[in-house]
Amino acid sequence: MAMDSAHVVPAPGHLTEEEKDSDIESSPSRSKYDTEKYDGKHGMHGLHGLENATTVEEGQTAGEKKFKALSWPKLTICLIVEAIALGSLSVPSAFAAVGMVAGVLLSVGLGLIAIYTSYVVGQVKLRHPGVAHYADAVKLIWGKPGYELTGVMFCLLLILLVGSHTLTGTIAWIRIVDNNALCALIWGIISAILLFVLALPPSFAEFAILGYIDFASIILAIGVTIIATGVEAHKSPGGLNGVNWTWGPPPDMTLPKAFLSVTNIIFAYSFAVCQFSFMDEMHTPKDYVKSIWALGLAEIFIYTITGGLIYAFVGADVSSPALLSAGHTVSRIAFGIALPVIFISGSINSTVVGRYIIGRAFPRSPIRYTNTKKGWIVWVALIAIITLIGFVIAEAIPFFNALLGLISSLFISGFTFYFPALFWFQLVKEGKWNSSTKNIVLSIMNVIVLFIGIVTLGLGTYASVVDILDAYSSGQSDMDIDEVLWQMLAGLAALTSAIVAVLFGAVMFVAMRKLARGVYRDLYWPGEEPEKGEQDALLPQT
Repeated sequence: MAMDSAHVVPAPGHLTEEEKDSDIESSPSRSKYDTEKYDGKHGMHGLHGLENATTVEEGQTAGEKKFKALSWPKLTICLIVEAIALGSLSVPSAFAAVGMVAGVLLSVGLGLIAIYTSYVVGQVKLRHPGVAHYADAVKLIWGKPGYELTGVMFCLLLILLVGSHTLTGTIAWIRIVDNNALCALIWGIISAILLFVLALPPSFAEFAILGYIDFASIILAIGVTIIATGVEAHKSPGGLNGVNWTWGPPPDMTLPKAFLSVTNIIFAYSFAVCQFSFMDEMHTPKDYVKSIWALGLAEIFIYTITGGLIYAFVGADVSSPALLSAGHTVSRIAFGIALPVIFISGSINSTVVGRYIIGRAFPRSPIRYTNTKKGWIVWVALIAIITLIGFVIAEAIPFFNALLGLISSLFISGFTFYFPALFWFQLVKEGKWNSSTKNIVLSIMNVIVLFIGIVTLGLGTYASVVDILDAYSSGQSDMDIDEVLWQMLAGLAALTSAIVAVLFGAVMFVAMRKLARGVYRDLYWPGEEPEKGEQDALLPQT
């Protein structure tokens, strides 16, 4: 009897051509319902059994519909929530550290680089639709070790961002209430609770609704601060001409302090880290280009205007966050206006890392869709744990600029710079690097981006650690740490950093060696293609 081929159950272990072409089909963060329907051992629908087939399929359909509803305007809003937040509040102090000219050049230049690397990230997603998170993409070039390493980096970065927003919320509440009777710990707890509640919506399409409030909040807060500082500058002796700002860096500026300011600007352009996660929920992923251009140009304009004007109005004594420079009364108003952006932008980081963890922990379960009682219990517990860790970090590193610099140096240096550069060479580049003028130009550009990332990782981490140690030694923190204990913790941190640096350096050495060998081959044997057996070891073997 004839049978419709659409209903033929594939033999156990058989992969279709489409599945063979998927580079990361085995990633734990991807859906496994297709292979679960027939696993050769439990029959249809695997462990769920025939009696639950309808329920499972309905749950899957509803879940996939829920998590494929993101349009490019909503993607733009999600990226705005992720990007235009704390970074904008640290830019004026960065201008004060490096001077007006360098500040403008860094703001515009790093913004354009961030747009380009975000474009490369999107191209990887379009070429490999199975990529759901950043770690999946790194798996394509570094295999399983790279996948695990980047997964840890991804989680640590986003949890640190939650901590930075908890710290900013604490600063905001202290300034708004202006009551010394309540200690900072209480305001930190309140901030953590708000971040927890706002992170509960599990899909980005649902979260995008809050993005409009978030964007309006930061624009109004920045506007109030610019106007207030401008009025104060006019009232000051000598008017604007009396403000102490310079075209170049101040004479007493040191390299660590200057580079810490550079990392603060880098932090402001850190939207690529969540791009894979956001694009995975888009119904038309190719529209992402509209989003990154809209966001990137908006960021360049906002950061350059904010940094330049507030620095010109306040001068070298500009505070960070910049809202503190608006005067006692006006800064209270500005922080009140900024509360939505502080907590909405902070909570989306919890949502992203929560989606990543739940996708890895429950790759074959409806729990990952968060549309069942058990799914909601797991989701709420996970968000609570993430928020708690972020709160502890905020209490341990209560220095705004240093915390942002540490985040930028350790993680954003990779997600925004050296990973996208490696993606281009190994996943996006068409033909040999010297096969056309376009490829030569892009090769040079990506080598520069790679260099920026590596320098930021090394020098930026050093500058951030030095700043944190200086802040503790000068008594800027109320935390009382026994000297011996502090030395032990500092030594442990140094040892851990050294181990991580050695391991990461080894991986980067292998990557650079493979890349250099490919460049050498293209220069001296331009017509020769590598044999099948000589395929780059960093790429998944076919």
